[in-house]
Amino acid sequence: MRHKHGENISIDFYAYTSKIKNWNSTFKMIFSVALIAVCILLDNPYVSISVIFGMAYLTIIKGGLSLRDYLSVLMIPIVFILISIFTISVDISRNPIGEYNLYLGFGYVFTSKEMLTKGLFLLLKILGAISALQMMSLSTPSSDIIYVLRKAHVPKLIIELMNMIYRYIFILMDVSSKMKNSAEARLGYCDIKTSYYTFGRIGSNMLIVSFKKANSYYDAMESRCYDGELIFLEEEKKLDKKLVFWALLFIIFLVGLWSLTK
Repeated sequence: MRHKHGENISIDFYAYTSKIKNWNSTFKMIFSVALIAVCILLDNPYVSISVIFGMAYLTIIKGGLSLRDYLSVLMIPIVFILISIFTISVDISRNPIGEYNLYLGFGYVFTSKEMLTKGLFLLLKILGAISALQMMSLSTPSSDIIYVLRKAHVPKLIIELMNMIYRYIFILMDVSSKMKNSAEARLGYCDIKTSYYTFGRIGSNMLIVSFKKANSYYDAMESRCYDGELIFLEEEKKLDKKLVFWALLFIIFLVGLWSLTK
């Protein structure tokens, strides 16, 4: 079973096949959150680059995920990030006030080395934080994440809604993929006009199917004695002290790198 970018992609598929899925889930979540905080608070490009490569090493080398799949998952947020960075690095003016200017008839699109540098540093910081989050999500099944949140005394309602919404997203993605394949087999995308019509029909059908699926899955839950609380099988995973040592050492290295390059 293959999960391709943009089609039937399931983070849990990679998490359950990861070689580091048996690491203590609480440790992975705390380590991930700590690295996100380090990237944001230190705000240093060298620290961000170190986190990016460090998390790629854990996910690809230690976790066994292929580089292609890792980049495929990482590309999903990168598209939105690049759009945001573009708005920071480039601006519009009636006069050529930047170091680099492009006249478009109605005004100038301009930028400068300072704006580009600021955008690049922000991009690295965001990628560092996302890499830390991806390391956790690509090696920790959702059931383990819910288990950790339950131990952290997160409200029960939030945990159950998070789990149900997360599961339901992939159910609807699977239904959407099947509808799209069916429409393509019937030349539903042969031209622009037909494509718009097909897209609208799939959207309306998805709304109807989502209600039917919701009723079906609720009936399935009730038939399994659902009484308002979702019960999950929880597996205790021992904490390896060596992992804690290496994690602390890596964070100390990042702080030291920041102090030398700030």
